[in-house]
Amino acid sequence: MRQTAQAHDLQFELYLSETAIQVRVSDLGKALQQRYAQQHPIFLGILNGAFMFTADLVRAFGEECEVAFIKVASYEGTQSTGEIKTLIGLTNDLQNRHVIVVEDIVDTGNTMARLMPELQAQQPASIALATFLLKPDALLHPYLPLDYVGFEIPNKFVIGYGLDYNGSGRQLAAIYQLIGH
Repeated sequence: MRQTAQAHDLQFELYLSETAIQVRVSDLGKALQQRYAQQHPIFLGILNGAFMFTADLVRAFGEECEVAFIKVASYEGTQSTGEIKTLIGLTNDLQNRHVIVVEDIVDTGNTMARLMPELQAQQPASIALATFLLKPDALLHPYLPLDYVGFEIPNKFVIGYGLDYNGSGRQLAAIYQLIGH
């Protein structure tokens, strides 16, 4: 496994290995299986960043379920813009369904703070939030229901495992942290 990665003009160093990621995702899948077995939940992945985590989490869950995606954007470069733009909306009926929102990273929490009330308005049986990464030091919405957290990380910019820097780095199997910023 390589120790550094380049994305456009920035250098990144290995932060979480592919093995550590797969072990943790497997554990999260088992926890979800214990909670939602036989309930046919819907995993709602947030594009683009959560596509890898969603796929691996659904496989680790191993039970009958549905998968849907919505596309939400709030980043430009290495900074959150603070503005949430829903780009592709949800078409599934969530009423009386168990919904597991799958997010790549919760840093400020602005995306989830906007999205959760919209999902709750559809009267699901339950909503859980599974995030691959959490930046507790950046969180502006401590009331968010962070039910399943893969890893807590410092408030540093990361790429890999679906996360990107201006479209680059999503393909990396590990997580890399920005060097020197």
